Amino acid sequence: MRALSFAFGLSLTLSPAMAQPADSARAALVRLGLPAQGWDLRVERADQPSYRVTVHHGRIAARGSSPVALVHGLAQVLQRQGRLSLSWEGDRHASLRGLPDLDSGAVTSPFALRAYLNTCTFGYTSPWWDWARWSREIDLMAARGVDTPLAMEGQEYVWAQLWRESGLADGEIAASLSAAPFLPWQRMGNIAGYRAPLSATWIARKHRLQGQILARMRALGMKPILPAFSGYVPEAFARRHPEARIYRMRAWEGFPGTYWLDPSDPLFAKLARRFIEIYTKTYGPGEYYLADAFNEMVPPIAEDGSDAAKASYGDSTANSAANSAATRAAALPPQVRDARLAAYGERLYASITAAAPRATWVMQGWLFGADKTFWTPEAIRAFLSRVPNERMLILDIGNDRYPGIWARTDAFDGKNWVYGYVHNYGGSNPVYGDLEFYRRDLGALAGNPQAGHLRGFGLFPEGLHSNSIVYAYAYDLAWGQSAQAPLAEWLRPYLRARYGTASPALVAAWQDIVRGAYATRYWSPRWWQEEAGAYLLFKRPSLLGADYPPAPGDRAALHQGLAALIAAAPRPWPRLLAYDIVDLARHEASLRLDQDLSAAVAAYRAGDVARGDAAAARAKALAHDIDALIGGQQETLGSWLAQARAYGTTPAEQASFVTQAKAVVTVWGGAGHLSDYASRAWQGLYRGYYWPRWALFLEDQRAAAIAHRPFDEAASLARIRAFEQEWLSDGKLWPGQAPADPAAAVARVLAEADHD
Repeated sequence: MRALSFAFGLSLTLSPAMAQPADSARAALVRLGLPAQGWDLRVERADQPSYRVTVHHGRIAARGSSPVALVHGLAQVLQRQGRLSLSWEGDRHASLRGLPDLDSGAVTSPFALRAYLNTCTFGYTSPWWDWARWSREIDLMAARGVDTPLAMEGQEYVWAQLWRESGLADGEIAASLSAAPFLPWQRMGNIAGYRAPLSATWIARKHRLQGQILARMRALGMKPILPAFSGYVPEAFARRHPEARIYRMRAWEGFPGTYWLDPSDPLFAKLARRFIEIYTKTYGPGEYYLADAFNEMVPPIAEDGSDAAKASYGDSTANSAANSAATRAAALPPQVRDARLAAYGERLYASITAAAPRATWVMQGWLFGADKTFWTPEAIRAFLSRVPNERMLILDIGNDRYPGIWARTDAFDGKNWVYGYVHNYGGSNPVYGDLEFYRRDLGALAGNPQAGHLRGFGLFPEGLHSNSIVYAYAYDLAWGQSAQAPLAEWLRPYLRARYGTASPALVAAWQDIVRGAYATRYWSPRWWQEEAGAYLLFKRPSLLGADYPPAPGDRAALHQGLAALIAAAPRPWPRLLAYDIVDLARHEASLRLDQDLSAAVAAYRAGDVARGDAAAARAKALAHDIDALIGGQQETLGSWLAQARAYGTTPAEQASFVTQAKAVVTVWGGAGHLSDYASRAWQGLYRGYYWPRWALFLEDQRAAAIAHRPFDEAASLARIRAFEQEWLSDGKLWPGQAPADPAAAVARVLAEADHD
C-alpha cells in the first residue's frame, strides 16, 4: 500500500485491491450508453468524496474516492462538454471523439453522504418496477453522485417470516399486509391491511428483486438504508398477547388505528432483534437501519399509553379495558413526557444494535415539522438524548416545507444528520422547484458553524419522473459544483448536453422559464382548504373552487419563456426538447384550465348560466386537448396500469393490481383527506377521470341555477363518489397514444389556453 499526493491537495491511499471497484463503475458507464473502452479508471481512498477527471489526446482518466464518485465525475465532465445528458425522460449521447484536453481539478463534496428517496417513493412510484427499471435508477443515482439511498423493497418477505415464527397463520399475516402501493404507510404504522391480502407472488418477486438491488448498490460502493422494526404489530399479534404493552394508535387519515408495541415490553427487543437476524440472513448485513416509530403518529406518553398531551390524537392501550375507552389522562408535566420519550429513543436504538452492533439508527425527521405542536425542541431533545451521537442519522427531509428545524434544535443536539428537500409530494407533477434557493441554501449551509454534525445532503421525493432539472442541479450543488456561480453558468452546458444546442435565444428562454416556474419552493395549491390535488381540476369538485387562488410562480415569465423556447427550437424538435416543451405547455394550459373551471363554478353559483356554460366549455376543451397532447410523455395512466398488470400471474391478480394502481393515484383511501393526494398530470386522467368528475358537478350546478333552486352539493358529491368507485373497477386500461405531430398539438393547446 502506498500514499499518493496530488497537486490538488488530496491525500489518497491506494491499495492494489482497490482496482476491482473501478470495474463496477465501468460497467455502470456502459449501461448508461458510454463505450466500454478508452477509460483509465481508478478508485483511490480519500478523506472526503472526490474525483478528478483528465483528458489528454483523447484518453480519459478518472480518479475517484468510490465507484459512485467515478461515475458522477465522468458524467459531469461529459455533460459540461455537451456530450452526455442523463434523465428519467431519456438520454442524449454525443460522440466522444474530439474531446479537448482538460483537467477537472479536484472536485469534492462537502457532504460525506448524498442520500436519496423517501419511504413513500416505494408506493407512489416503484411498486411495479422490475429489475431493468431498478437497474436504470441505480445507475442514475451513481451519475448524480448518490451513495446512501433508501432500499425498502423486499421486506415483506422478512415480515412474513417474523410473524409466522411468532405464531400467526398465513391467512392472518396476509390479511394484515396492505396492497402493494400502500405498503409504505403500513411499514410506518399508519395503516394495516388496507386492500389486503398482499399477493404472495408479489412478495416473492420483490424478494428476488431486493437481492439484485442490494448487490448492485453494494458493488457501486453505496451504503443502502435498510428497514428495521419500529414497533408496529398486526392486530392478530395483539390479540394473541393480551399481557403485552400494546397501544392502539390514532386513526391516521380516517383509517382504523394500528397497534404499537411499547419498547419497554420484553417482546419488543425480541421481535426487533429477530427481524434484523432474518433480514441479514436473507439479504446480508447493513450499516444504516431505518426505524420511523412516529411518522405522523403522536407517541403515547402517559404511563397507561394514552396521549394525554394531545387529546386530539387518540391513543389507548389495546389490551386494557380501562384504557380502550375514549378517556384521556390529564396533561402530563414536561418532565414526565421527556422521560417517556427518552426511554423510547434509547430502546429503539438498542433494539437495532442488539442484532447489528455496528449499526446506525436512521430516522426521517418529517415528524418534527408535521407534528410540530407536539415535537417542541425540548421534546426532540428528550427523544434523542440517550442515543449516541455517532450512531444516529436523522434525515431532515422537509426543508422546502418545514425549514429550520435543525436550527431550532441546535442541529439535533449533536446527532449526525442529513439536510434535504422532499420537492415532490405524492408523485404529483406540476412544473416547479426553486433553483436559486437551492444554490443559496446549500452554499450557506456547507460553511455554517451552527450545522453541528451535518453529514450529508439529499433529495427525498415521494414520487419520481418529473422536474428532472431540479434533481440534476441540486445534486451538482451537493458536490460543490457551481455552488457560488450564477445559475446561468450551469444552465448553458446543461441545455447543450440535453438538447444538442444551447443558442443564446434558447438559454434566454430558459432563464424566463426558471423565473416563471423554477422559483417556487413548494407547490402550495396541492393542499388547499384541506383538499389535495396539484391543480383545481385534480381536486374532488367543490363550491370552494369558485375562490381558488392564483397558482404560485410568475405566469407572465413562464408564458414568455415557453413562447421563446418554441421560437428558438431547431426543427424538427430534438426529442428531449420536444419533451420539455410538451411538459411546459401542459402545465401552462392546466393553470389556465383551472381559471376557467373556477369561473364556471362562480358563474353557476351566481345564477349566470350563459357565463358558466362558456367557461365550462373552455375547460372541457382544454382538458381534452391536454390529454391528447401528453400521450408521448414518460408516464401515462396506461403505462402505470400496464406495469401493474404485468406484475400479476393470474387474471384475477392482474385485475386486482390494476384496481390498486388506479386507487393510489386517485381516491387513495381512508375517511380523511387523501383523495387526489397523488394526483398525476397523465394522459387518461384528464379526459377519463378529472374532467368527468367536474362535468357531473357543473351539470348539477347548472340544473340548480336553471331551476332557481339551491344547489345540493352533498347529493352531487355522492354522484361523484359513485363515479369514482365505478371507474376504479371498470377494468379499462387506458393505453397511451402519442400525438402524431407534437408541435401542432402544442400549438393547439396553447391557442386554447391563450384566450381572453
